[in-house]
Amino acid sequence: MINVLVVEDDPMVAQLHEHYLSQIKGFQLCDIAGNGDTALKLLRQNKYDLIILDVFMPTMDGLQLLAKIRENGYDVDVIIVSAANDKDKIKLALRLGAVDYIIKPFEFERFNLALNNYLKRYQIVEEQGIIKQADLDTTIMRQENQVAVTLPKGLDKNTLGTVWDCICSIDGMFTTEEVAGMVGISRVSIRKYLEFLKSLHLLKLDLHRGSVGRPVYKYLCLDKQSDVLKAYIQ
Repeated sequence: MINVLVVEDDPMVAQLHEHYLSQIKGFQLCDIAGNGDTALKLLRQNKYDLIILDVFMPTMDGLQLLAKIRENGYDVDVIIVSAANDKDKIKLALRLGAVDYIIKPFEFERFNLALNNYLKRYQIVEEQGIIKQADLDTTIMRQENQVAVTLPKGLDKNTLGTVWDCICSIDGMFTTEEVAGMVGISRVSIRKYLEFLKSLHLLKLDLHRGSVGRPVYKYLCLDKQSDVLKAYIQ
């Protein structure tokens, strides 16, 4: 069981982390700290394997806390979950050893992916006496072939690939109905695939106001060259 400390100053977000962690096997939430000072006190008193850490916090922000964690030699891994999305903060977090970085707002699928990847890494590094190169390459260095198990229930990888190919063939914004017609499945089903792609930050959804008629929600593909889906559809 992986012992987790959540460091988050927003009680609602902390509660969300607690709810998500309760749905993922292998993880146990031990404590919640509302600021960096409290987190340091808890680290001095308890042993944790993983910290779920926000960046924006009063007094001591998450990156300052992460730096102190490294300075003090605490044997703990850190996953950043934060609205901080500028490159300097992300680069600093990675240089300080964050094993993953999730940008708020996020969906359960992305959180689940991060935790499952971490679990596999933890099992290899902590539980195996001798580590093979193949394990390093697939689980730690590239983490390939890890995400297929995290597809939400009811989604099919072949259909997901078809939906993505259709989206990539569209210039500009599109509606659920347009993609449903191209793929040949119902709007209800296609919406699940589109929402999953949105949770991976490959799509965004906007209210499009035309010159006449009712406003319509339309999607826009954010990155047609992304490699994020490769492991899902292999």
